[in-house]
Amino acid sequence: MSGRPAVFLDRDGTLIEDRHYLRDPAQVVLLPGVAAAVRQLEVAGLPAVVVTNQSGIARGLLTEHDYLATTRRLEALLDADGARLAGHYPCPHLPEVSGPCECQKPGTRLYLRAAADRGLDLTRSWWVGDRVRDLAAAREFGGRGILVLTGAGAAETKTPAARPWRSVPDLAAAARLILDANG
Repeated sequence: MSGRPAVFLDRDGTLIEDRHYLRDPAQVVLLPGVAAAVRQLEVAGLPAVVVTNQSGIARGLLTEHDYLATTRRLEALLDADGARLAGHYPCPHLPEVSGPCECQKPGTRLYLRAAADRGLDLTRSWWVGDRVRDLAAAREFGGRGILVLTGAGAAETKTPAARPWRSVPDLAAAARLILDANG
C-alpha cells in the first residue's frame, strides 16, 4: 500500500469516557491527556482517525443524529486545545439486529474506507483502543496495536486475547510510544 501511516483510535473508553450508548453531547468528557496526544500525532504527520462501533444505533438506543451531536462535541473539546481528528468512521450496526456487516470491529471495512479516502498505508499504521477487537485489524493489515488501560482496557488485559498486544496506561502513553517508534 502507498500513502502515509495513520493512528486508528477507538472512541469510547479511549478518547472519551465510556458512557454506554452515549447520546447526550453534554456527557462527552475527554480522558486526561487525549487532546495533547492527538495534537502531537497530528504535528508528527500521523493522522488520528476514529473508527468506532456504535451498535446503540441499531439497538434503537440512540440515533445517527445523536451520534453526530456527540461527535461535534468531541471535535469542539479537541479544537479548544488545538487538536484535530482526521476523520470519523462509525459502524451503526449490530449483526443480531441489522444483519451481517463487515464494518463492525473487528471487521476491516471502515479501515479500508479510511485508507482509500485519506491515502493511508494500513501496513505502517497503528491501532489504539481499550478492547482487543479495536486492535484486530492491526494483525490483518500488518500494522501495530496498543491496548490502553482506560475504559475496558484493564479488564481486557486479563484475557488471553490481549497477550500479544502492548498495553499502556492511556492514549498519552500510546502516542509517546508511537512517536518514539516513528522517530
